[in-house]
Amino acid sequence: MQYTKLGERGPTVSRIGFGAWAIGGMNWGRTDDAVSLRALHAALDAGVTFIDTADVYGFGHSEKLVARALSERPGTDVVVATKAGNDFYHADAGDDKGYGPIRQNYDKDYIIHAAEQSLTRLGVDALDILQLHSGDREQLDRDDPWDALATLKRQGKIKHAGWSVQSFQETTQADILDAHHDILDVIQVRYNLLEREAEKVLFPKAQQYGIGVIVRIPILFGLLTGKFTRDSRFGEDDHRKMNLSPEKLDEHLKQLDNLQPLYARYPDQTMTQVSLRSCITHPACHTAIPGAKTPEQATENAAAGGMQPLTEDDLKLVP
Repeated sequence: MQYTKLGERGPTVSRIGFGAWAIGGMNWGRTDDAVSLRALHAALDAGVTFIDTADVYGFGHSEKLVARALSERPGTDVVVATKAGNDFYHADAGDDKGYGPIRQNYDKDYIIHAAEQSLTRLGVDALDILQLHSGDREQLDRDDPWDALATLKRQGKIKHAGWSVQSFQETTQADILDAHHDILDVIQVRYNLLEREAEKVLFPKAQQYGIGVIVRIPILFGLLTGKFTRDSRFGEDDHRKMNLSPEKLDEHLKQLDNLQPLYARYPDQTMTQVSLRSCITHPACHTAIPGAKTPEQATENAAAGGMQPLTEDDLKLVP
């Protein structure tokens, strides 16, 4: 495993982290906590020192599982990032958008309250990183969320402040870095071989301001592992029923066909590993956080963190 500093002000982390959405027990189909814990331990055994979660993943369950895994490894030095802004405490069925009853809440008092709940679930005195969780522009244009981050930093309840950029808004929201780079230490962004909008404006700004970049959805919900076909279908309790609908699968698999010459250059590596290597090849990107529901997936993912970046010749094969 290779390690790097997460931007100029962030902590040192492994190049491949562990994305803990899927182990939350919601939105990814059936999960088993015992298997999820083994997946976390497998990642840590493989050198992963960065775990990304959120309060809303399983409505607190993901954070609790992360805390349990770390309690079973006393003395292990791991950076845990979590998120706030998706309010499941005060939502009802009328707020349901397909991920359970959730509504955006970026009021200053709410963000501070949510952070304090995460502190309790994770069993720590200070959160390593707290990220605003993919808010709409109207929420991020308010002073409240940024005042909340500043207050939490001043109180010593968070060590680093972050922002998870809303999917498909990587360019339209990029100017937020101009306004708030003084408070932000890291950002998290959707980026993978098929979705590269962040390269245009957001990454150059992050480099300009010395902000760390966490890459989420690096294997596109599993599609870039090569395990899905046009006949793949997902259950009602799996968000991929929407995000990898038959129409989207067909479109993405056509794009994936064009990447086969790249994968063919590395017959000793899995498609997953080549896909992950691509995400941490861009000089703006510091770590990628693929999800894993099994120890085998966690080990395969982590191995990519010890591999070299893609070469210039490799990148010529990316459409």
